[in-house]
Amino acid sequence: MDNFDLSFLNIRFLDIIDVLLVAIIIYYVYNLIRGTIAVNILVGLVIIYLVYIVVKQSQMRLLTEIFGGFISVGSIALIVVFQQEIRRFLLHIGKNISLRRNRLFMSLFLNKNDVEKDNTARLKPIIDACRSMQKSRTGALLVFSKYFDEEYYQNSGEFIDAQVSKRLLESIFQKHSPLHDGAVVIVDFKIKTASCILPLSDSEDLPLQFGLRHRAAIGVTEMSDAVAVVVSEETGEISYAKQGNVNMNIGYEDLERLLNEDL
Repeated sequence: MDNFDLSFLNIRFLDIIDVLLVAIIIYYVYNLIRGTIAVNILVGLVIIYLVYIVVKQSQMRLLTEIFGGFISVGSIALIVVFQQEIRRFLLHIGKNISLRRNRLFMSLFLNKNDVEKDNTARLKPIIDACRSMQKSRTGALLVFSKYFDEEYYQNSGEFIDAQVSKRLLESIFQKHSPLHDGAVVIVDFKIKTASCILPLSDSEDLPLQFGLRHRAAIGVTEMSDAVAVVVSEETGEISYAKQGNVNMNIGYEDLERLLNEDL
């Protein structure tokens, strides 16, 4: 049996790297849009492109002009249609780079144990407030963000700019408070806004028992680098949302550990 001659392929090492990088990008994009309406939109765009190829090969001039005009502005249309997904993808890249840079800085100039002890003391009123609201079945949504986007958060909430305390959090979320609806946004351990309305997740894979608080927590963590804590009004369970994923029914030690890692 004659050997196959593969010399015509002319594969270089850089070609292999190129294919691997493209595969990684496709994998990240798929993870970002998986379970969302964006998948259906992407399928629709692929079908339109396939139809364009068919009518072009069939020399159907009118349809070719119509689909050709649509595809000619395809790049702009993709940016508009997938605006949230592109924003999420760039935030994901920037967050990973920023996280590695901050960890390197902390390892060089700061003692890890001292940082964790300082964070534990600052997290205590938040953990105590969550424990109290869990026992009283008080619904709550807390968003922890690295930066305060005034246009994103302040326009839909009441500006407070106060230090975090257990009593303040409890008073905000108690059922007869005018600020109990919506989320509290915390930046650098300061309550920036309360009663903040957040975008809901458009994911189609969420469990039916998820209410508005859980959907809002997932939505804000999908569109930004924030993390969110939800106290369920029905069950009292504490949930932790990050990058569109939710850890359900976590304990106080796990909550403190997760906040310590992400803040």
